[in-house]
Amino acid sequence: QVQLVESGGGLVQAGGSLRLSCAASGRTFSTYTVGWFRQAPGKEREFVAAISWSGSVTNYADSVKGRFSISRDNAKNTASLLMNSLKPEDTAVYYCAADRIPDLRVDARDPRLYAYWGQGSQVTVSS
Repeated sequence: QVQLVESGGGLVQAGGSLRLSCAASGRTFSTYTVGWFRQAPGKEREFVAAISWSGSVTNYADSVKGRFSISRDNAKNTASLLMNSLKPEDTAVYYCAADRIPDLRVDARDPRLYAYWGQGSQVTVSS
């Protein structure tokens, strides 16, 4: 069992930056892929980024590539999402998720493959 808790959301102006953190409990976290997803009002949950258990492989949605950076620290049981050059369309509730994903490059974008989810953190970007 893994429990995830996000933090670091808030209100920021367009062009600004925020760092989201995901703190995990459970000894198996270091063996799991971590994904970040977001959901805006009236929209489906969408993939943002994912990182392999070792941190050596990452995957980003095209909409955030070059602006967001995912990382993890297995010694501290944490993962982070650094968001730069934020846009109003980045406004959403952001969720971290974890599980063993067969092929990160192909499967990490499917939220149905993640069993463990945090409660979400609101990110609001004003124009």
